[in-house]
Amino acid sequence: MKFEERVQIYAHKLNETDDQIVDYILSHRQEIVNMSIQKLSQNLYTVPNTIVRLAKKLGYKGFSELKTALVLEDRLKTFDITKISDHIFKTYDMIDMDTIDMAARKIYESKRTLFYGVGDSAYFCEMMAKNLRCVGKQAEFFTQRHEMIYSAEHIQPKDLIFVISVSGETKQVLDAVTIAKQKEVFIVSLTHLNENSLAALSNLRLYCWAPKQFINKYEITDRTSLMIVLRKLSEHYWNGYR
Repeated sequence: MKFEERVQIYAHKLNETDDQIVDYILSHRQEIVNMSIQKLSQNLYTVPNTIVRLAKKLGYKGFSELKTALVLEDRLKTFDITKISDHIFKTYDMIDMDTIDMAARKIYESKRTLFYGVGDSAYFCEMMAKNLRCVGKQAEFFTQRHEMIYSAEHIQPKDLIFVISVSGETKQVLDAVTIAKQKEVFIVSLTHLNENSLAALSNLRLYCWAPKQFINKYEITDRTSLMIVLRKLSEHYWNGYR
């Protein structure tokens, strides 16, 4: 997993000082790999322990592993992830169990969980609703724009909306989520790891690795990674919150 991807996944754990360190690393990437933690801390007017804590927040064992990872990333810039197995391994690598636990807890605390998704995401919405119903949780799924709009307009304060969209730019769900956002309900999203409109509207963001792929102008995006994240969340909920 790339440094920038880790920053996006663990953004909810970072404070203002962490953000400043991240910006410095991104701006001085080449120098960082040959820089001691003492020198870096001097440049940032901070202490080494602060940098170590940031590295651990991003899933590294420490600053040395962070630097090593940056070197490897530079060597693998031309590597193109297209195989299903690569999608699976990358998705497993980016799963943050703290975020999974937070999503499970929010579902548990909600009165109802409403799943939104269209097209190929519709099946996953239905599956998740069944996964919650089997342990007595009130859950519904909506796959048509007018149904999502209606449910968003009549949402209750203790309801939770869970939106599944690989691109995070599907207009049908964004229209409904925008309405729900104005009513201040809690919104969870699951998208491909990138900056997208749906993630920006969400209170809690789950990510998988599912870059768009095409053959002869037909979309053949692999959605195996969606199933991995949703199964992980379901099992965590069953084991800890049912």
